Amino acid sequence: MDRTFHPRRSRRVVPLVALAAASALLVAGCSSSSGGKKAQESNSGVAAGQATTPRMTVALVTHQAPGDTFWDIVRKGAEAAAAKDNIKLVYSSDPNAGNQANLVQNALDQKVDGIAITLAKPDAMKDVVSKATQAGIPVVGLNSGVSDWKKLGLMEFFGQDESVAGEAFGKKLNEVGAKNVVCVVQEQGNIGLTQRCDGVKKTFGGKTQTLYVNGTDMPSVKSTITAKLTQDKSIDYVVTLGAPYALTAVQSVSDAGSKAKIATFDLNKDLTSAVKKGDIQFAVDQQPYLQGYLAIDSLWLYKNNGNYSGGGEQPVLTGPAFVDKSNVDTIATFAAKGTR
Repeated sequence: MDRTFHPRRSRRVVPLVALAAASALLVAGCSSSSGGKKAQESNSGVAAGQATTPRMTVALVTHQAPGDTFWDIVRKGAEAAAAKDNIKLVYSSDPNAGNQANLVQNALDQKVDGIAITLAKPDAMKDVVSKATQAGIPVVGLNSGVSDWKKLGLMEFFGQDESVAGEAFGKKLNEVGAKNVVCVVQEQGNIGLTQRCDGVKKTFGGKTQTLYVNGTDMPSVKSTITAKLTQDKSIDYVVTLGAPYALTAVQSVSDAGSKAKIATFDLNKDLTSAVKKGDIQFAVDQQPYLQGYLAIDSLWLYKNNGNYSGGGEQPVLTGPAFVDKSNVDTIATFAAKGTR
């Protein structure tokens, strides 16, 4: 892909402008029809909200671990965009970085029209992304890799800045009076998770401990958190980095007889219910549905219109946004639909 017409500028994050631009493109790319009248094609190649452009094949390759429901929301957004854009979506995932790179290679071998990938472990993806670029296949990033997508030569990025999210989380902990927190990391080496905990440590005024757990084995996650809380009764907040781990931590707090409260990154339908009940104090939402949707839609926009969200230079930020008792009722409505 040719990016020479995009001069390099200093890296600034302009989330509202970038996201507004992306939203404008989405609106501009759709038209509606009423009654039983035949839909009229527009210059954008979209009729009645569905593309009439030639069929594309796009690969979405993530670092999803088995059983991690977060990615169900990402995939749902991607599938909605694919259905609108006349795209055949091929989804694959593996938490092992080497295996994920192999899946991207498989997509290259299939000569797909575009690739959307996560960069939880960027170094492992360098070579295969370079191959895609050399083959003229556009690659966009989502969810993980806001600090590395441009270095690797990706066209666009959709997600949240995990360092910024972590820092906001740390400030929130100060506001609620936390003193001693444990940050539970479910996957060692995942750069996004590391940035979250590091961000918390940067702004939180109290003590921060890091606890590594095996995120693919939930009984082990439960027992490891329980053991930590049993050993250190001074922990007053458990910080988890995903909704399933937060819900498991609720059980651990009970089993350990701990008075610790729980807050988390990410949410799902079950977690919004836990916030309502008071089992979870608050969550940071990065809008995974939007990440999946925008990543796939961006490849259609590039192929058919030559558009770049964020101008091809800035990431399109989808978070962070706090969810607590003050707004959970509204968010829960969308979470029940699988879009938040």
